[in-house]
Amino acid sequence: MEFAAEQIRIIGSLMEKAVTTPEQCPLTLNALIAACNQKSSREPVMALERGAVARIADGLAEEGFLNREENFRSGVVKYQQRLCNTPFSDQQFTDEEYAVVCVLMLRGPQTPGELRTRCTRLHDFADNEAVAETLGGLMDAEREGGAVVARLPRAPGRRDHQYAHQLSGAVESVPADQPTASPPRRGSALSELEARVSALESELADLKQRLRLE
Repeated sequence: MEFAAEQIRIIGSLMEKAVTTPEQCPLTLNALIAACNQKSSREPVMALERGAVARIADGLAEEGFLNREENFRSGVVKYQQRLCNTPFSDQQFTDEEYAVVCVLMLRGPQTPGELRTRCTRLHDFADNEAVAETLGGLMDAEREGGAVVARLPRAPGRRDHQYAHQLSGAVESVPADQPTASPPRRGSALSELEARVSALESELADLKQRLRLE
């Protein structure tokens, strides 16, 4: 199945919250809407309406990609992802793979350095090489479930390739170029700073959501 952008946002949000705020999972519809529409750690930022989220989530549940639980006394519906790491899922990810795929779903194409910084709350990678090794495994067409990540052509002025998930359709993976000899330090430092600020904003958003629920 090739997922639309809104479906990717819903599944990715459920994957993220299962790790960062497990005590809140499965997520209620209200919590799922808030997670999808976060202004931090989301690229692009979306403004999905309640009816759209409910309709899309229910459709994903019918296809077997979400688990939908309804309390018939209270009428509260809760959702949990079933795309990966369940007995009936085609995709079985390690913790490292789970973190990488989740961030790619929520934030679009990323370099290994960006992934390392932005995966911190899901998995703490030792270095960029560890991220690259995980990406290599996810690009392997022979892995169970097939390749789910592709390497994109390196953009002019960028030291590293970006990588993208293939859950919205096949993406041709290109061979790796040799990194440039002297990367622009200012741009690299700025990118790292932006990633750190984004991670802090995401933590603040989760804290605000917990306080509202309490």
